[in-house]
Amino acid sequence: MKQQARSLMFLGTGSDVGKSILAAAYCRILRQDGYRVAPFKAQNMALNSFITRQGGEMGRAQVVQAEAAGIEPHVDMNPVLLKPTSQMGSQVIVLGKAVGNFSALEYYQYKHKLLPVVRDSYRRLARDHDVIVLEGAGSAVELNLKEHDLVNMAMAEMADAHCILVGDIDRGGIFAALLGSFMLLNAREQARILGFMVNKLRGDPRLFANGTEILEARSGKPVLGVIPYFDHIALPEEDSVALGRRMRQNPSAKSRDRLAIGIVRLPFISNYTDFDCFEQDPQVELSYFDAPPRVFAYDAVMLPGSKNTLEDLDFLRRSGLADAIAAFYKCGGTVVGICGGYQMLGHSVKDPGGVESKLGVVPGLGLLEMETEMFPHKVTSQVEASLLKEARAYFSAPEGKPSEVDARSHDNDRDVPRRLRGYEIHMGQSVPRGACRELFRIHRRDGCTVHVTDGLIGMDGRVWGTYIHGIFDNDRFRRDFLQVLSIRSGKDGALLSGGFAYEHWKEQQYDLLAEHVRRHTDVARIYRAMGLYTG
Repeated sequence: MKQQARSLMFLGTGSDVGKSILAAAYCRILRQDGYRVAPFKAQNMALNSFITRQGGEMGRAQVVQAEAAGIEPHVDMNPVLLKPTSQMGSQVIVLGKAVGNFSALEYYQYKHKLLPVVRDSYRRLARDHDVIVLEGAGSAVELNLKEHDLVNMAMAEMADAHCILVGDIDRGGIFAALLGSFMLLNAREQARILGFMVNKLRGDPRLFANGTEILEARSGKPVLGVIPYFDHIALPEEDSVALGRRMRQNPSAKSRDRLAIGIVRLPFISNYTDFDCFEQDPQVELSYFDAPPRVFAYDAVMLPGSKNTLEDLDFLRRSGLADAIAAFYKCGGTVVGICGGYQMLGHSVKDPGGVESKLGVVPGLGLLEMETEMFPHKVTSQVEASLLKEARAYFSAPEGKPSEVDARSHDNDRDVPRRLRGYEIHMGQSVPRGACRELFRIHRRDGCTVHVTDGLIGMDGRVWGTYIHGIFDNDRFRRDFLQVLSIRSGKDGALLSGGFAYEHWKEQQYDLLAEHVRRHTDVARIYRAMGLYTG
């Protein structure tokens, strides 16, 4: 299949070896070198997703890569997304829209229908760009899955891609991983491999010189990069694999110098990228936890999104976390819920139609006077929102007393609503049932002019929730929330002047990533193989 664009594909010896990061790096490198570049992954499995301007849902990894490429994310970059809803099944999203929940067997039987969808998405991107940077999934040589492959060597063939095989030396067994994977490819597939990249090396890359010689001698393929492990660059994570590492970094007590924010690690956690801005903010110490005693280590506890709200709510009750969070709130703590976490804050979550779960109904935490019911229709839209006038006081000072913080405000007119940006992905509808106030007025940006209210806040201001993902990415809103939290927690002196600019910080990370990868990979050799100008 002839394409206008050249194609470069990163394949892996397994999951979490660095394919997504290297694809993002080359998206930024190619952009820096003047090429119109776009990312592509035919099929992604992840619980961190994003909503495009057109209202389509796609995986976060390709959003990061699109940002690195300097272009707007589009579902053509990730035409098939799988979001696990149980240990045995996933919601299948095609071109941004959910088509149903499938077991693994049902999905394999359905998969052949997706081939033309994937092909057409790739063709549209290839028509409009100079280079497409593709990413494989998991291991490129899962022999038992090869017959149904959409995303690895079958996609490389479809795109006529130049492929780089990536291995993670930090986990050990790099020679078996790279050489074994290469040897399991057939001759036609091996011919597509430009070479290897050895990722996450701890120490001086020159010390791996004999390793490079071994790989090249045994495969006949060059090592195109030995990339040192880095901890000076941070990018959003694609799925919950990285949460295991973060869980091990939990603090044992509240920080004296920074605000401590704890995120509940739910079994079906989704879109925890909502909290990446806190993880990078120098005035916040963010961690994830799943043990009830840890609740009191924080100034605020947050409930994230969930792909199965009822099952996760049931987990909170069985584990004792529900009681611990309620006790934390009663003792003066602040509790926030986003999307599924917001639904959990009410009196109950009902799912009579079995949209997400067979549990039917699960009692909520009872911290907000509301009830939620699941419906088959999935809301997916980018939104613009503003705080309702009655709610603004709660983000000006604790306990709804705006006079305490107004003097420190960067705005002279607190009555002017600020425009906040985010996105919705949810199946349920929440209805207030008592003493609480609505938070936002939102405008959905999915082609229809819809103005609705969203979110609720308790009358004391210490518990609130919203369906808006990315709400904390808005620097001023996040800064106001942290200012209120700092006064409420007796840490008013902890906040830094000026605040943290998240979007600017992300752009810096993409440039740092490109610089690091460019320094340690043979960009010129890759360009020559692809027929690109090397300068």
